[in-house]
Amino acid sequence: MTKTCRDIAKHLPDGCPQMTVMPLYASLPYSQQLRVFQAAPKGCRKVILSTNIAETSITIPGIKYVVDTGMVKAKKYNPEIGLEVLAVQRVSKAQAWQRTGRAGREDSGICYRLYTEDEFEKFDKMTVPEIQRCNLASVLLQLLALRIPNILTFDFMSKPSPDAIQAAVEQLDLLGAVERKEDQLVLTPLGRKMAAFPLEPKFSKTILLSPKFHCTEEILTIVSLLSVDSVLYSPPARRDEVQSVRKKFISSEGDHLTLLNVYRAFKNVSGNKEWCKENFVNGRNMMLVSDVRAQLRDICVKLSMPMESSRSDTANIRRCLAHSLFMNAAELQPDGTYSTVNSHQLVAIHPSSVLFHCKPSCVVYNGLLHTNKCYMRELCVVDADWLYDAAPEYFRRKLRAAKN
Repeated sequence: MTKTCRDIAKHLPDGCPQMTVMPLYASLPYSQQLRVFQAAPKGCRKVILSTNIAETSITIPGIKYVVDTGMVKAKKYNPEIGLEVLAVQRVSKAQAWQRTGRAGREDSGICYRLYTEDEFEKFDKMTVPEIQRCNLASVLLQLLALRIPNILTFDFMSKPSPDAIQAAVEQLDLLGAVERKEDQLVLTPLGRKMAAFPLEPKFSKTILLSPKFHCTEEILTIVSLLSVDSVLYSPPARRDEVQSVRKKFISSEGDHLTLLNVYRAFKNVSGNKEWCKENFVNGRNMMLVSDVRAQLRDICVKLSMPMESSRSDTANIRRCLAHSLFMNAAELQPDGTYSTVNSHQLVAIHPSSVLFHCKPSCVVYNGLLHTNKCYMRELCVVDADWLYDAAPEYFRRKLRAAKN
């Protein structure tokens, strides 16, 4: 979109003021985000193409016109298939009015809506609360850690669906975090340790399993990298240059190992800003990764976990990831597509993944993105046998269901 607008700006009719086109999104380097706050040159119009970061997070001075598409990319969890996807959907009326308020903060302004009034009337009045559209495993884990008597009947302000609660309980059960005692759900010793980490349960278990595979230091780094906004950015106008620079970091074993290589290189140069710029690394997010990692490491030390490193043994790292992300696995099919083990959903490898041009037989992924098709993001190559070793009963159940 930015490239299209910049191309248009180069071919404006005579007498039409020039345009300066700027993108704005969360993973954009901080220095480039700051450009949107700078005044436009005299006789030039500033055009900002933004995600919903501009909806509530920041106020940009000098904006007189807003163009609202009426769409938003929002996270949504489907408990029936156990998948959390980032899907494009219609905004609510409340969001539409919030966007309108971005225009004319300092003076009168206009909002152009790219949808009819009839369409607007069909929008939901309010945005669906996040607790009703996300995976509840973390929420239930914390409630159990607080010794809530019966989490299944807990009085939420915005009550999630029974299916979502049940799916979260099943996920915690598969991860070994909960057990039933006298018709009550309680935390296992492993579950109590998992609750000590401010993470999704699957990542908490990844860290707790890491001493078994002698790779705690690497797993702490990978989990930290996955817990912040992307540390990599790819300017569309410099795509070839980005691909050339990234080659030295790429691991054929997946995105997790590639990110680990980027972090190691970042630490070797002590976070040098010029290095970040040359390698298209978001230095601000990378510093945040270091902070998150330090916090997680402190928790590990309090739990008396051995802090071991696998050095160059990447197989142990991938085994550890397989033992905690087994519910997020997909297998290559004879026709070249991938099918998720959990729900037999047909998925594809996202173009941003280092595995996009490969066809590994079995992968685990961190999330799915719905556009024209369902894409897997942040993948790691694993052996199918590792997954079976991680949760044999789970996979036996899936095989029985597939046969029936």
